Amino acid sequence: MSIDTDTAARVAKLARIRVEDDQLPALAQEFSNILDFIEQLNEVDVEGVEPMVSVTPMRLKRRQDGVTDGGMQDKILSNAPDAREGFFAVPKVVE
Repeated sequence: MSIDTDTAARVAKLARIRVEDDQLPALAQEFSNILDFIEQLNEVDVEGVEPMVSVTPMRLKRRQDGVTDGGMQDKILSNAPDAREGFFAVPKVVE
């Protein structure tokens, strides 16, 4: 797939990336190379291939899903610049 410089300029603008006009042809070529590689990947037959979590076979560690109160309110609030009545105090932002 070929990307022209106008499309490359539009993509750069949408991504909020400043690209000089003399660099647009090189950027368009890079985009084209990326899309060509994606097209090449689409040709690979992945029928019957299981999705992987890691490149090595492993199971994710699991833990008991239990609700606790945390038990560290004082420790956590000690880091707050302003804590009142057991809560973080923040400046008012809506009037």
